[in-house]
Amino acid sequence: MKTIHALAAGALLAAAVGQANAAEIEVLHWWTSGGEAKAAKLLKEKLEDKGHTWKDFAVAGGAGDSAMTVLKSRALSGNPPAVAQIKGPLIQEWGDMGFLGNIDKAAEADGWDDFLPEEIVAADKVDGHYAAVPVNIHRINWIWANPEVLEDSGVDHVPQTWDEFFDAADKIREAGYIPLAHGGQPWQDATVFEVVMMGIGGGDFYRKAFVDLDPEALTSDTMIESLKTFKKLRGTMDDNIAGRDWNIATSMVINGKAAMQIMGDWAKGEFTAAGMMPGEDYECVAPPMTESMFSYNTDSLAMFDVDDEGQQQAQRDLASIVLSKDFQVQFNQAKGSIPVRLDVSLDDFDACAKASREAFDVAMDEDALVPSLAHGMAVSDSQQGAVFDVITNFFNDPDMKAETASERLVSAIRAAE
Repeated sequence: MKTIHALAAGALLAAAVGQANAAEIEVLHWWTSGGEAKAAKLLKEKLEDKGHTWKDFAVAGGAGDSAMTVLKSRALSGNPPAVAQIKGPLIQEWGDMGFLGNIDKAAEADGWDDFLPEEIVAADKVDGHYAAVPVNIHRINWIWANPEVLEDSGVDHVPQTWDEFFDAADKIREAGYIPLAHGGQPWQDATVFEVVMMGIGGGDFYRKAFVDLDPEALTSDTMIESLKTFKKLRGTMDDNIAGRDWNIATSMVINGKAAMQIMGDWAKGEFTAAGMMPGEDYECVAPPMTESMFSYNTDSLAMFDVDDEGQQQAQRDLASIVLSKDFQVQFNQAKGSIPVRLDVSLDDFDACAKASREAFDVAMDEDALVPSLAHGMAVSDSQQGAVFDVITNFFNDPDMKAETASERLVSAIRAAE
């Protein structure tokens, strides 16, 4: 009887301690579209099951440009959120400025280094310590296609070369459809361009141009060819792309208005939310010449330095939830991405996710895994912005030559250093 009373007392004490450490944490993110919002809601519910309170700070806008503007304003005024969705080199920048905390306790308790890919999580550490938790792995180089539109246009497969793509686009246009759905925003322009460039140039060239920012690569014949191919794609789009959000472009494929979209695999979340099945209602295929390559984007939640012990515990609990196996499955199924944990089975995932993991493994083996510049994984924020400006201006200026754009890339990047 004493043992039972002791156990009950211990449970009450643990609950009391847990309640004492419960806290409210504000979480900044840009998971606001259908599939993304569902994924964010799942994380919120699991954190609140731990007794904490999630104060939602959602800022709409693909790629997080708007969210980062808001975050900078809040941080510089001395009032940052406890948690913010940040990724790539930007995590290092916030860490170097002294804004981020340390969640090594959670990493050590759960053994993160045993199941996370080194290439992916390097960005989540500041001075060798975890300051952020990676949530997933997105593949950028995907084409999402509507098979009914392709069939009705007389196109029997998703194009595998750019020559095939432009031939198919002519047929699709003649059949009354838009060949390529697109949103005319700088990050979307850059997404399409990097996919074109990685296919034409390959992994080594991509890294020289968009990681090392090598002037010789940026002005090379390969870059010129990439820019010309990219510019030609403008003719496969409709006239109303300016300012269109990515998920609106995805809906054009879903609704049969457009045949294809080049977009990262978060687009799959929109198809899933619409009740569509891969291989039946839509297709996911690597864009021309990128089948064995993998341009990645990883969502991470950075933990800002907080003094309150309850908030620190809430941050660690949130990080542990993010990397739990069940959450990795549930979140990534909703989001369209694949688990960042390499030990999570994809048996319950769809064909597109399985293809993504297979492509990731191949790219790892063949040194064809590359960080996405368009999605903040390759260079600094200012350098990325410089590339965005040149690419978007080139894409929308019918008179600008590819040679001019390549030279402007070099000068713009130098000015941003």
